[in-house]
Amino acid sequence: MSPARLSSLFVPENSGSTKVKLLVDALCDAIGQGRFQPGEALPSVNQLSKEYNLSRDTVFKAYRELKKRGIIHSTRAKGYYAAGATHKVLLMLDIYSPFKDVLYNSFVKSLPSNFKVDLVFHFYNEHLFETVINDAAGRYNYYVIMNFSNERLHDSLKKLDPSRLLILDLGDFEKQDYAYVCQDFGQSVYDALARHVSFFRKYKKFVLYLPDDCEHPKILIPYFRKFAGDYAIRAEVVTSPARFRMAKNTAYLIIQQKDLVQVVKKCREKNLVIGRDIGLIAYNDTPMYEIIENGITVISTDFALMGRRAAECIKTGSRLQEVIPARMIVRGSL
Repeated sequence: MSPARLSSLFVPENSGSTKVKLLVDALCDAIGQGRFQPGEALPSVNQLSKEYNLSRDTVFKAYRELKKRGIIHSTRAKGYYAAGATHKVLLMLDIYSPFKDVLYNSFVKSLPSNFKVDLVFHFYNEHLFETVINDAAGRYNYYVIMNFSNERLHDSLKKLDPSRLLILDLGDFEKQDYAYVCQDFGQSVYDALARHVSFFRKYKKFVLYLPDDCEHPKILIPYFRKFAGDYAIRAEVVTSPARFRMAKNTAYLIIQQKDLVQVVKKCREKNLVIGRDIGLIAYNDTPMYEIIENGITVISTDFALMGRRAAECIKTGSRLQEVIPARMIVRGSL
């Protein structure tokens, strides 16, 4: 078969990648786009070497990598053949964080080797979000998207084939027409607090610190207040940094990691012992929380599970609709 089927994809002059990687990517794209059907012969080593002025060693390395991934197979003295399609997946998350890293690694490791995942972040920049979606429409087999908002499905996502779209992480909106694997920022947080209410009775007050400029879904606030009311816990919601104060015999639910760092520093300055003088709860677990200050208690979603479930949806093409509940991991800070 002619190497010309790669001509629009393979640019060996590109200095940003090795020639082996460029050839591997070009062949993956060609097979994934159906230019080579399963079982169809691929260009020979000599053909590719001559057509693109590559060394035979470069072509051999590329074919060896494709065999390792299970994308092609070979027959002695007969050449190389397409084993199956490469599936391109766009995974768009909001911002980088340690728990999103857990999600990403779990997602990628749970997919077969012929799934190629492109990871991008939208950083809550709406123009960037729209640009990425517009550019990606029709270019991927699957789209796994963390929506721009927890309150509504962004209009740009309606340009994508709903059968190939999985809504990830945020989803407090009508989404019955889509597959999704989302967090619950409301009822399951209430349930987690209620299961551990005895810890909060140790303190005179329970404070939720959720600044107005924080992107965390504000649906948490009414459920926090409901918990406090149902269990007669004196509580306060602080949304302004100027109004946030540290006080003894108070428990704090801190949403942003940067704010938790400042709270720990202030406790040291004021000689307040975390877990005795104040209680401290973070939102979303990280390995760091297991070791600092005798362990930081967290309310967290199981992001490894979220990644595995999202991968299962993509692999099977199923219309999965699942909410992953939050749970509370009690450590020394409470």
